[in-house]
Amino acid sequence: MAADRRVALLRGINVGKAKRVAMADLRRLFEDLGYTDVRTVLNSGNVVFTLPRKPAGDLQERLSKAVAERTGVSCRVVVLDAGEVADVVHGNPLAAVAKDPTRLLVMALRDKAAAAALQPLARQRWAPESFALRNRIAYLWCAKGIAESPLWEAVNHAIGDAGTARNLATMTKLQSLLQDT
Repeated sequence: MAADRRVALLRGINVGKAKRVAMADLRRLFEDLGYTDVRTVLNSGNVVFTLPRKPAGDLQERLSKAVAERTGVSCRVVVLDAGEVADVVHGNPLAAVAKDPTRLLVMALRDKAAAAALQPLARQRWAPESFALRNRIAYLWCAKGIAESPLWEAVNHAIGDAGTARNLATMTKLQSLLQDT
């Protein structure tokens, strides 16, 4: 069953008053789309669910469209499967540097084009911050938090809304939920 588990990371949901969506409504939307074992995590647009069968078409686009139609909130969705989330948590290339999981951001990228746009940043030095890129996951150690981070600013400038970030603590919670069903 774990191979069928996914997490949808909704970019921008519950940010500011204009993008608020009740997590109960988000769960119901996923259930109405035919997904099972639907759970939301925190109040931030993280949805763990099981696919009953292989999805037709682009699942990320389908979910973005469904959220916009049902809630009136436009957002980009990045979907990771259970194996990808486990790899994110256990394959952390910045573990030796990033000791506070709340300041280590994990950015899930929508596609290979977003990862390619970040390649030049991976070749730069960011001390005291650090950056690593693995497949479609970017790791950002923001030593002083994102408010004062030139790395965070550079990543956002390079990819726009083609990714969404969670801290490692949240990704660890998501991994646990993906394993629990």
